[in-house]
Amino acid sequence: MQGLRNVFRCAWSSAERLDGKTVVITGANTGIGKETAIDLAKRGAKVIMACRDAERGQAAVKEVVEGSGNQNIVFMKLDLADSKSIREFAEAVNKDEPKLDILINNAGVMVCPYGKTADGFEMQFGVNHLGHFLLTYLLLDLIKKSAPARIITVSSLAHSWGSMKLDDLNSEKKYDKNAAYSQSKLANVLFSHSLAKRLEGTGVTTYSLHPGVVKTDLWRHLNGPQQVLMKMASPFTKNSSQGAQTSIYCAVEPSLEKESGGYYSDCAPAKCSSEGKDDVVAQKLWELSCQLLSITWE
Repeated sequence: MQGLRNVFRCAWSSAERLDGKTVVITGANTGIGKETAIDLAKRGAKVIMACRDAERGQAAVKEVVEGSGNQNIVFMKLDLADSKSIREFAEAVNKDEPKLDILINNAGVMVCPYGKTADGFEMQFGVNHLGHFLLTYLLLDLIKKSAPARIITVSSLAHSWGSMKLDDLNSEKKYDKNAAYSQSKLANVLFSHSLAKRLEGTGVTTYSLHPGVVKTDLWRHLNGPQQVLMKMASPFTKNSSQGAQTSIYCAVEPSLEKESGGYYSDCAPAKCSSEGKDDVVAQKLWELSCQLLSITWE
């Protein structure tokens, strides 16, 4: 199965330094987000760990400082299920940070029971796509000012099993938690694809990626049969450190500086689904996302 093949294939490594660079990582208090934070901190970056839970976020900051030896690690509260929180976070970053070199849209929810964000969006689509769409929009001027800069969005192989229900993005007509998750991950790929085109010539590049099958807290909503399946797949899964490698690759690999809009897996370019490259669907999703968030982003 694609994604379960030789999970240790990512043999990439790099001594690239990030001294003087500033990085924002959403969902950095656990899993691949925390491992990404540790690695980029070791490279000398200032890392802003954007997390929903203050207690867990502060505890994770201590772990990253201890694991990296870098003291320049900060926690900032960010709830991607609430546009008010996203706007407050972005306002603080824009006010206090002179530059933002790397934005890693890492946080997410997976196959959760039906729920809505504070703004009334279906939770998986609202957090995984719309939350990061709004966050990127609000930070983009600072990112452009910091060019060359990178925007990385963590998607999933699951995007290839999804389709955009453009007439029912919030799953109000019918909710299937697996289909909604796949749709949100497809939205991540389409967003990165569209964003790359809009940022041509700015020095800001974008990437989406599949981290691998990684056992993290996201598995907590899997049902009985899914848990059995994932237990069977355990010998082929990655740990969080291994799962973070493609995020790190997209953040620091020098050869990607002139590449933008691509999809990556195992620290290498990968094929995304045909819908993930569909310009018509991407444009419709972009327009609908702007409408839902009441923003103007050409």
